[in-house]
Formats: sequence, C-alpha cells, structure tokens
Amino acid sequence: MQTIQSFLNSHQREVYIISPNQTVWKALQLMAQKNIGAVLVVNEGVMVGIFSERDYARRVELQNLLTKETLVEQVMTSKFISIPPSTKMDECMQIMTEHRIRHLPVMNESDEILGLVSIGDVVSEMIKEQRLLIDQMRHYIAG
Repeated sequence: MQTIQSFLNSHQREVYIISPNQTVWKALQLMAQKNIGAVLVVNEGVMVGIFSERDYARRVELQNLLTKETLVEQVMTSKFISIPPSTKMDECMQIMTEHRIRHLPVMNESDEILGLVSIGDVVSEMIKEQRLLIDQMRHYIAG
C-alpha cells in the first residue's frame, strides 16, 4: 500500500495558504482561481487552521455573514487533523471517513507543511491500487 509521502513525491502540487486575517472573500477568490476546495490557514509560518467550501457554506452563508468583511480566522476549522508522510493510503481513507473530512494536511514531526491530500486524491489512488491487484490476480490465475 502506497504511503502519502510516495503520493506527494509523484504528484508535485503547490499547497495554497492564506493568512487568518484575510477576508473570506480573498480565500474564495484563491480557491476559485486555483480550482481547489480548501486552503491552509497559516500565521507566521505556523498552521492554525483550514478553510474549506464546507466552512464557507456552514459558517458564512448559513449565518448570513458578509464575505468581504468576515475574516478567515472567524470561520476556519481550527481543530484540524493532520497526518505524517508515512501514513498509508488506506489509513488516510479511514481517518477521512471516521472524521467526515475531505482534506488532510500532511506535516512532519516539526509541524512543517509537506502537502495537502483530498478525498479525491485518496479515492483515485485506492482505485488504481485495486485495479493493479485485480490485474495481478488475473495474471496469476491465467498463468
């Protein structure tokens, strides 16, 4: 089973961050521009939260807050779950399912951000691994 580190090595992607004192409007603009569902909230080099489309829908829209005036720190998820790069893909899926979350920051022991994994990433990789296993079984049976 593939680790998150090997996934990150083969999928070089930029991790987008925003400051907690930026407006929700700025976060939404960044997310729309980069076609992403979440941004990491970083203050002075330290991750303090995550802001996602779900946060926007539940904490801004449903509470009738003003997007151009509300700060990210007011509506971000500050109690986030992160994973080390040694985490296996199936463990990642289990964490996401149990906690009903769609994004997992990947951090090392020093709390340095290494990447961000989405549920779409995990499902895609799990499908690839299942196909590989099926092909191997077919060759074994036929062989």
